[in-house]
Amino acid sequence: MAGYKINRATSDIKIALSEILRGVKDPRVSKLLSIVKVDLSSDLSYAAVYISAIEGYETTVQSVKALKNASGYVRHELGSRLKLRKVPELRFIADDSIEQSANISRIIDSFDGDRKNEEKE
Repeated sequence: MAGYKINRATSDIKIALSEILRGVKDPRVSKLLSIVKVDLSSDLSYAAVYISAIEGYETTVQSVKALKNASGYVRHELGSRLKLRKVPELRFIADDSIEQSANISRIIDSFDGDRKNEEKE
């Protein structure tokens, strides 16, 4: 039963954070942020939020720095949107998974294009 509660809280936090991040007015926070993963501790007191930006890793790092400064506001908003006994302390972590997946997609597309050229010959 405890695993179900953590999974439900994790998904609720992820959804609420995605809405909250759209409303952050700091210009350093990218508008194209994606929450990759949320890891919630077993006692629901800490949440590691992995964030990635489409613009690249440097933009992600700048956004994470800004979000660390605005973590009090984000935590307050999270507490007002969710019905949790204790709102978890948020740790924002930069993740480059979107950039890596775009790179892998480019590599696959280049192999696919090479194969089509070989078939024409």
